Amino acid sequence: MLATSESPYLLQVRDLSCQRDGRQLFAGLSFALSAGSAVQIGGANGAGKTTLLRTLIGSAGDYSGQILWRGRQFPASLPQFRESLLYIGHRAGVRGGLTPLENLTWYGADREAAMQALEQVDLFGFEDSLCQHLSAGQNRRVALARLFLTATPPLWILDEPLAALDVAGVAALQGQMAVHLSRGGAMVFTSHQPVALAGLQRVELADYAVDEFAQSAGGEHVFG
Repeated sequence: MLATSESPYLLQVRDLSCQRDGRQLFAGLSFALSAGSAVQIGGANGAGKTTLLRTLIGSAGDYSGQILWRGRQFPASLPQFRESLLYIGHRAGVRGGLTPLENLTWYGADREAAMQALEQVDLFGFEDSLCQHLSAGQNRRVALARLFLTATPPLWILDEPLAALDVAGVAALQGQMAVHLSRGGAMVFTSHQPVALAGLQRVELADYAVDEFAQSAGGEHVFG
């Protein structure tokens, strides 16, 4: 079991409110994520999906409320949290001076596992090309190839992981997401697309939006 005896949850969000550029995006957001469960964050462009993910990984500090990892509140639990995290943001985050193969082996994968992962994201034949010479979509797939490595951290936080993929790529990634959950992993991700995962729960940021007339008061959702 991935959660500790002190808490049945891996990740808890309590009464979270986030701001960007002085504007409050949403308020009262609460959920709890246990092993084997996933949460899809939905919302229109500008609703705060990326801000929420950046807040969850400790990269955006303009928020109120509580974020807990294995029952311990941020920021005290951030070092342990980041050791258990695989985050793929809106930007690919690959090293342009390395090849796709070198980017994956840099994370500790052996050559065979890295080659298999690149094949899963339709990059077979590009393994020795410098990433700075690849397209933005190809670099995005280099980043996503990390999800197909044998050993990955238990918590995945992914910003629009399906956006750069064709139909076959979407099916392959959804299959890998299901495998990760079946192994006791957990994930939070954003996507405009419908995602077929057993037991997937969805949070719509519009339900927690703040405007001049009202402030949503969200209850806690428990996933898993």
